[in-house]
Amino acid sequence: MKQYLSDFSKLIKFRLSFTVVFSASISFLIGQKMQIGRSQDPAWVKKMVSLGETDIVHTINWGNWLILIAGGFLVTAAANCFNEIIEKDLDKLMSRTKDRPMPAGRMTTGQGLILGVFMAFLGTWLLGHLNLETGLLSVFSILLYAFAYTPLKRKSPIAVFVGAIPGALPPLIGYLAAFGSLKSEMFYAIDYNIAVILFLIQFVWQFPHFWAIAWVLDDDYKKAGFRLLPTKKRDKTSALLTFLSTLILIPVSLLPTIYGFGGYYIAGLSLIAGLIFSWLAFKLLMNRELIDAKKVMFCSFFYIPAVQLGLLLNFIAK
Repeated sequence: MKQYLSDFSKLIKFRLSFTVVFSASISFLIGQKMQIGRSQDPAWVKKMVSLGETDIVHTINWGNWLILIAGGFLVTAAANCFNEIIEKDLDKLMSRTKDRPMPAGRMTTGQGLILGVFMAFLGTWLLGHLNLETGLLSVFSILLYAFAYTPLKRKSPIAVFVGAIPGALPPLIGYLAAFGSLKSEMFYAIDYNIAVILFLIQFVWQFPHFWAIAWVLDDDYKKAGFRLLPTKKRDKTSALLTFLSTLILIPVSLLPTIYGFGGYYIAGLSLIAGLIFSWLAFKLLMNRELIDAKKVMFCSFFYIPAVQLGLLLNFIAK
């Protein structure tokens, strides 16, 4: 049983799946808080009732939150499963992946495919239960990650850009999932701003995140022919682009405050976190040492949950 659980965890990349679900669940709570604020406005409530929208949010729907977590986890797990099926022979070549269940021979690709399809259908059905668009976005995410990003990893560094799109969809999916209906009347202009900005923050963050990981694991990646660094090697240009991406992340992370749904505290948190991130990336640019790349990588692990939690606490405090 212990080996089975370990293999399943490796198959679905449990820590990655957990991170994805975390960002979606935070965005869901932000979306619910926005609606709770509107439910205090009698005129808005009257308008919704006149439009036939009786499911007005007065308190956080924890049941839907759990559905989002379960559905999001299954969809992410399915995408990771398909990724490992496609890369089974390549995983055998790399030290970090050769003990995964399929390359190690403890699971067949047929078994993996059955699990992946089951998780994809169940996860999509659960997310579609929240609203149709959320389910469709989850399908798009699976297809883009497994069948576009995965094969591109051996062809071109543009794979990082392609992979950043499904990687940034969870906050958008989470925010949309907070709305039982996606009729245009349910949305204010600020909702579109929030949804797009939540997507943008996670989208831009993924470039220094992925490139730092690619720098650290470059020797292992080369065994499988993966080309994820901007220039395909650990050089000054790759380090420069990593540094520039952290600089771009700073103004992007300040957009919630600029557009009026984030306060000065979250702006301060984002600015401090962004400056630390950029400083570590600058040291990588100057030194181009493995230890500096590891510091950028570990900083990226903490950056995104810190900023997202800060945004959530900002909404709770309102």
